[in-house]
Amino acid sequence: MNATNGGRRRLRTARRTAVVALVATALALSGCTTQFTARDPHQVPQTVIVPAPVSLSASAAEGFALADGATVVADPTLASAAARVVAELAADTGLQLQSAADGPREVTLSEDPSITAPEGYRLDVDAAGIRIAASTNEGAYAALQSLRQLVPLGDPGQERTVPAVAIRDEPRFGYRGAMLDVARHFFPVSTVEHYIDQLALLKINRLHLHLTDDQGWRIAIDAWPELTEIGGRYAVGTAEGGFYTKDDYREIVEYAAERFITVVPEIDLPGHTNAALASVAELNPDGEVAKPYTGIEVGFSTLDVHSEATYAFLQDVLGELAAMTPGPYLHIGGDESNATSDDDYRLFAGRVTAIASATGKTLIGWHELGRSDELPPGTVGQYWDFVEPRTPDAVAESRSFVDQGGKLIMSPADAVYLDMKYDMMTPLGLTWAGGFTSIADTYGWDPAAVVDGVTDADILGVEAPLWSETLVTLDDIETMAFPRIAAVAEVAWSRQADRDFDGFAERMPALGARWQSAGVDFTRVRDIAWH
Repeated sequence: MNATNGGRRRLRTARRTAVVALVATALALSGCTTQFTARDPHQVPQTVIVPAPVSLSASAAEGFALADGATVVADPTLASAAARVVAELAADTGLQLQSAADGPREVTLSEDPSITAPEGYRLDVDAAGIRIAASTNEGAYAALQSLRQLVPLGDPGQERTVPAVAIRDEPRFGYRGAMLDVARHFFPVSTVEHYIDQLALLKINRLHLHLTDDQGWRIAIDAWPELTEIGGRYAVGTAEGGFYTKDDYREIVEYAAERFITVVPEIDLPGHTNAALASVAELNPDGEVAKPYTGIEVGFSTLDVHSEATYAFLQDVLGELAAMTPGPYLHIGGDESNATSDDDYRLFAGRVTAIASATGKTLIGWHELGRSDELPPGTVGQYWDFVEPRTPDAVAESRSFVDQGGKLIMSPADAVYLDMKYDMMTPLGLTWAGGFTSIADTYGWDPAAVVDGVTDADILGVEAPLWSETLVTLDDIETMAFPRIAAVAEVAWSRQADRDFDGFAERMPALGARWQSAGVDFTRVRDIAWH
């Protein structure tokens, strides 16, 4: 897999001649400075930043010539973001920038307490330099991702002229997530880190890892080594299994944190548990291990909710996972528990949420967990039904989280499940979520218009799951996630009133050129006029 990626990168130079000046020319105007928002995209043709900022003023004035040796000067409070400026611009361009305590202020990061949004920022570029202002490292890092999209493509080490702009920006939602299913097919650390790199460019700040399912158990638990010794062996079909050691998991968590992405681990309960049942005999009512499962059907497995052995097991598992997860969230699943009666499900929900809450984490569960009326304060529900809910239960269960003092993450399957086929020609993916899901479908919905009575104030954010029944390689992940993850990022970041698919489509070719330059195997959907 890595050899294939390296080959794509070695071939990229010959393909990018036509796009070297794309970003610089895209923002050039004839005449005076123009102000626009994403709702008014035609005032500045081919603007390039995804997700669209709150406002951007572009000027035909001279931009900044970014060259080897440019100094990066940052306030001490923004040192973490400054380190990423140096690292990520070097990775993009080959230019070696220098961190400095003083000296020429060619790229500056300044703390500005007047920017009250935690990830809000200002980005100004003119001939004198590049200036980032934010009140947090997260805000400064968001500014960097916009800056990266403004830097023209070119040969490594080549001076780049960044166009003159003034950007003022902040996100609509604080939680902007992507989920990767590593349970049905296992993906090594290097693949997860590659995905993280591409998510960061789009200002995605949460990575939800679906660590367990019927097919495989992917995280080492010291108290129960058989979970990975047995449950870690299998995957869908005849694919090879695998699992993350605790050091592997910590590496992913740290790699993500350096890019201001929080890892959200999930142990799916009480259904989707056959890998555990096949590993630990005492989790089964008859005391016999279940047979390993390599299919893709759902809803047949359940833990024994009446056994104290189940809760002792969960205390160990959730306790160890929480201890090695510095982020605030712990996802406990709860979906498609068709083999668990309603009474048993409610009993289990009360017990497992108490155990999970005792770890000190904020709990997240799929919206079915809202069947319980005893959720710990602040528990978050993840809505996965359709943009137009199919059943009253999905609405009632989702609203239950809000009624009990929690919030919702919006993940409607027919819009943001990235494993759904684009169209009938898509070789990978499934179609159960209403058929095909085009990039226009992924873009064209409002998170606050799905569940009646739920507004922005009730929504923690938006997340795009990528389930792996049909995905085996990094290329598979990329072709299904990109470009639709960019649409999800804009839904989550940009104001609803400012969003416009035509404007989004005009900005996507420049992003596609960056993906091509980075060796990302994205799908060239027909809705976009790719270069």
